[in-house]
Amino acid sequence: MADKQHWFTTVTVCCAVLLISFVLSVLIGSSTLNLGRAIQGLPPDREILMSLRVPRALLALWTGGALSLSGVLFQAMLRESLAEAYTLGVAGGASLGAVLAICFGWTVFGAFSAVSVAAFVGAAVVLGVIVLIASDGGQMSSLSLLLAGITVNSICAAVILFLSNLAGFMQSFAITRWMIGGLDAPSYSNLLGLTVALLPVCALVFSRSREWNVLALGEDWAATRGVSTSRLLLLGCVSGSVLTGTVTSLTGPIGFVGLIVPHAMRLWVGADHRILIPTSFFIGASFLLVSDVLSRTVLAPVEVPVGVITAFVGGPCFIWMLRRKSRRVPS
Repeated sequence: MADKQHWFTTVTVCCAVLLISFVLSVLIGSSTLNLGRAIQGLPPDREILMSLRVPRALLALWTGGALSLSGVLFQAMLRESLAEAYTLGVAGGASLGAVLAICFGWTVFGAFSAVSVAAFVGAAVVLGVIVLIASDGGQMSSLSLLLAGITVNSICAAVILFLSNLAGFMQSFAITRWMIGGLDAPSYSNLLGLTVALLPVCALVFSRSREWNVLALGEDWAATRGVSTSRLLLLGCVSGSVLTGTVTSLTGPIGFVGLIVPHAMRLWVGADHRILIPTSFFIGASFLLVSDVLSRTVLAPVEVPVGVITAFVGGPCFIWMLRRKSRRVPS
């Protein structure tokens, strides 16, 4: 009963933080918003609220939550607190796909941006290559998964640098802007597609919380408890890659969210994934919402890419957490 009460209290607090962050993200920006006029449907406040602020806040919510959740997954699978989605090369594959689309001048693919579609396809292809390399006779280990991811990520980075060197001035600018990572107001149809893609994956990850607890203790330990480690590693790799690849295709690579938030939440709530997974999702979404507010206001009317804000905030925070952790380890 005490554990359930603790779970409910902690998750409720994190959910409240997310709600407050979402409201602040909608109300605060580089331009003044009259909420009363927006509710009455009067321009331009209604357009600012419904066409810019709300969809952008929803995108930040999904992106921050998905990146944090993927970070929890990869840290559990690899048993490494420094692991995240970018470690396994999925974001590198998405970036390579986007860079190819920019270099070849692709603009629109149906109702979607060609860059976003190419980024998603790139993430999917890289995921398939990593799983193929890491699999040996139908078996997969966290070490082979990690090594395959690092190798493929390095190859993708090299190809991106090569293409950037060959690109023209405008293409190089577009590549650099995309690689920094940023949030723009998407269409509601894109948001609907994002929700349809991510919601079942999040539910699946939540439902396997107990198995992630066992896997985080070690593959041999998990195997003795009747857990199919290869199948669970494949599930985690695919789920984390879908979470990362889907949001990265719309925002570009946004660093530190999947690294900092799970690490910080583990220090606060512990390593039990039954509480770590939902709280990381909520706080990750809150972190990116607040970062987006800063990106729009700190140098207003100039907008700073949100990837720069997460790096400025996340870098020092991670160094502090790393030093705090090292002081706890006995020499």
